[in-house]
Amino acid sequence: MPAQSTLRHDDYASGKGAAQENFPVASYLLPAAERAEILAFYRFARAADDIADHPYLTPAGKLALLDRMATALPVSGAAHAAELLIAFRQDAVQSRYASWDALMGYCRYSAAPVGRFLLDLFGEERALWPRADALCAALQVLNHLQDVAQDYRNLDRLYLPQDWLAAEGADGAMLTAGSTAPPLRRVLDRALTETAALLALSRPLAGRMRHRGLKRQTAIVQACGERLLTRLRRQDPLAGRVRLTALDKLRCALAGIAP
Repeated sequence: MPAQSTLRHDDYASGKGAAQENFPVASYLLPAAERAEILAFYRFARAADDIADHPYLTPAGKLALLDRMATALPVSGAAHAAELLIAFRQDAVQSRYASWDALMGYCRYSAAPVGRFLLDLFGEERALWPRADALCAALQVLNHLQDVAQDYRNLDRLYLPQDWLAAEGADGAMLTAGSTAPPLRRVLDRALTETAALLALSRPLAGRMRHRGLKRQTAIVQACGERLLTRLRRQDPLAGRVRLTALDKLRCALAGIAP
């Protein structure tokens, strides 16, 4: 078997692509040239994420591969891509977060660079960064909550704040059950309440953008985030992966493109 640092992407790729994401990545609402740049950025992020989330690569092997990726940043958004690598390196060596603030510190590098890249690509004002950061952090947490059991079982990774778990008498072992115990449910609901606050902060974002296509795509993403949050409030992520239905996505798309 080759050394982990010399593996090619095909050796560790998850097979996940933009079409499998919760939210539109580069919709046809955007111009072709910008879509191509977004997809190149996405492919870089996807490859790095596949490394960080691989169940069999060692931490040292992951770090070596991520260091290689740092020498091949996408041309468009290189500085933002470099910031993403900070979070992926963190994922390679860290599996717990002491508090919500610690988790938001992680999201600053795992999520915020994506929104900032899009704003810069379309020449939007950097004054919008805080609202974009809030939206990206909300989407990141929602994804964590969708995959909370899978991440624990496959990677021994737990993004729920440790102080919240301790306060409720909950622990990671509860994630191996087929349904959510009341103490764990209270922690999930607390995370959803904080995520709802992030989505409230990001709600004006689309309306303040100048580019019409980006404005509409962002409105769709916002609607998808809010709908997924509602589903996670009502459904049990341990009983099965909570996801948007085709009807949910249609309604979010219509809400996003409405005048």
